[in-house]
Amino acid sequence: MIEPVLNPEYIDEIPIPDISHLITEDDTPVDNIYSGLQQYLLYDSMEASWEGPPGEDRNFIHLVNVGVFDTVTQQAIVPDVMVSLHVTFPEELWEKRHRSYFIWEYGKPPDLVIEIVSNRKGGELAEKRRRYARMGVAYYVVYDPQRLLSQQLLHVLERQRTSYVPLDEAWFPELGLGLQLWTGEYRGVTNEWLRWCDKDGNLLMTASELRAKEQERADREEKRAEQEQKRADEERQRVERLAAQLRALGIEPEL
Repeated sequence: MIEPVLNPEYIDEIPIPDISHLITEDDTPVDNIYSGLQQYLLYDSMEASWEGPPGEDRNFIHLVNVGVFDTVTQQAIVPDVMVSLHVTFPEELWEKRHRSYFIWEYGKPPDLVIEIVSNRKGGELAEKRRRYARMGVAYYVVYDPQRLLSQQLLHVLERQRTSYVPLDEAWFPELGLGLQLWTGEYRGVTNEWLRWCDKDGNLLMTASELRAKEQERADREEKRAEQEQKRADEERQRVERLAAQLRALGIEPEL
């Protein structure tokens, strides 16, 4: 995907559009518990375990339930999860022009968007699909855990020209990441979840999984140290017994 390049000499001459009429947030809770956990699982693992895309510029932004604006004539579309590469947050996040992902502010659309289907009214494979394509979002993933839209659980799409085509696998070279389904426990809930993974299928671990792994490593190290100490104690006791036997024979051992 070719990213737009802004010439620094003319940045100050680019007019800032009037966005006073746009709604950047309305504080309306809309997600069910599973969708909320699924969104946070993706965010949690990326935040805890991902260093960024391949290459020298490893900056990225990943957001959950934040509006994306591509024009001042339409209100935001709000993806469940989005990832944008090679960009950073502005310093003044409370300014209205920084409270949402305005494409003209960041100079590029998100690289990947994930929608989690919770009903048949969201238009994930219809209007949302068309709008993300018009925006220029390179990869679009629709996760349909209840199979409300079709019998297909996971739709993985890549933008070609002005529309999306299906991909055979959920692998995104620009990110150096993929997605896979995983059955396990997250936040006390055992279910099937969508997880980030590397090329070999290794999951990006959440913060709690990393802590558990570190604890397992520490426990193994402690057990190894205890075993080494036990062997050392046994060897010392063996030497002491041998010395006692030699002394009983009138021989002073050389320790």
